[in-house]
Amino acid sequence: MNALVQADSLPQRRISHRTRGHGHGPITRLMSPSDLGQWLKPFVFLDTFSIDREAMSALADMPLHPHSGIATVTVFTEGEARYSDPELGSGTLTYGGVEWMRAGSGVWHGKEISPGDAPRMQGFQLWLSLPAELENAEPVSCYIEAAAMRHAGPAHVIVGSYQGVQSPVPAPADVNYLLVTLKAGQRWTYRPPTGHTVGWLALAKGGLQADGFIHNGEMVVFETGEAPIALHAAEGEDAVFVLGSAMPHPHDLHLGYYSVHTSAASLEQGERRIAELERTLKASGDRYTAVGTIPVFR
Repeated sequence: MNALVQADSLPQRRISHRTRGHGHGPITRLMSPSDLGQWLKPFVFLDTFSIDREAMSALADMPLHPHSGIATVTVFTEGEARYSDPELGSGTLTYGGVEWMRAGSGVWHGKEISPGDAPRMQGFQLWLSLPAELENAEPVSCYIEAAAMRHAGPAHVIVGSYQGVQSPVPAPADVNYLLVTLKAGQRWTYRPPTGHTVGWLALAKGGLQADGFIHNGEMVVFETGEAPIALHAAEGEDAVFVLGSAMPHPHDLHLGYYSVHTSAASLEQGERRIAELERTLKASGDRYTAVGTIPVFR
């Protein structure tokens, strides 16, 4: 086990909750809209995935499925994935690269990326609940490769703005989402913007000392507030994690099977649009690309 390290000398933001989630095959669900998402909104869902070459067929078996009212953010901590879309181009996502999909009024997806040549693919998929003015807006998809993403110290700024660095991802305001690698033994302190009282992190590799030790595979929730989050990577292995902070989402969550909205009326509108899209999708025929992906249907 990695050796424990001493906490940062700054006053420490307390951890209020820990979870290792629930695994199903190569995917572990750390948060959903019916549990931690109620407390961490606009962050409402988080999966971590770790798929080796023998299990790559699990991606091919994943069915197309719908969403409305949310945005999804997929980042990779190891390996690579290919994307191909007649409207958006084609390329490869590696560490720090992002798939952003604002489902808004409704989309069907699930096969828009395929594994690359690396022996293992690891990463996170996050859902953000959208503000009322965007939850039934036109869908938006984009793929941003690692070279186009920006850094603030050891952090890739995936969503939002941190230390004067603005992410190219077209996300709503008042949400930060970072992908961070700390070298073994390295210290780093996250100072949330004013009003960002929601804070959490999920650790993909290594170990971290914060308010107690955070183990590989854990998600921790920090107490409500704007105090800094001081972190220290354990010796022996780099620590790789995602960290989110935000202003709290001011609405109750109205949940469909694949949808999250701010009201019953907006949920009904989103689910009605999803059903309309399904009928159109079934009539659209074979939409596979040359690399075996199916672009997001919106």
